[in-house]
Amino acid sequence: MPLELTLVGASTILLLVYVMVQGQTATRERGMDWNAGPRDGDAKPLGPVAGRAARALANFQETYPAFLALALGLAVAGKTGGLGAVGAATWFGARIVYLPLYLAGIPYIRSLVWAVSILGLALMLFRLL
Repeated sequence: MPLELTLVGASTILLLVYVMVQGQTATRERGMDWNAGPRDGDAKPLGPVAGRAARALANFQETYPAFLALALGLAVAGKTGGLGAVGAATWFGARIVYLPLYLAGIPYIRSLVWAVSILGLALMLFRLL
């Protein structure tokens, strides 16, 4: 199986990690009753870590559709490997590193890692075109 498609599967696990971290941090701050309840009305504002987890998840969700489209496009077009595989691995590795950096509140390096993930998408796009 091409690396790009293997990373599609692995990225699903990574998405679940982002979702679970966000959910756990929000529940820790807002409580189990909030989590189990209907969540009607205004929620208590999130603290720093839960807020970062929510923003990290949103950021992941912004680039994830592009990654999926590019990985599947490469597979359908028969253009897996080469720069496309390097780009997919770059995006995936950067997204792994991004979450702990964001949770820790580390500036600049986190932004650099985000830029590396975008470079990975660009490499995939370049290979596809």
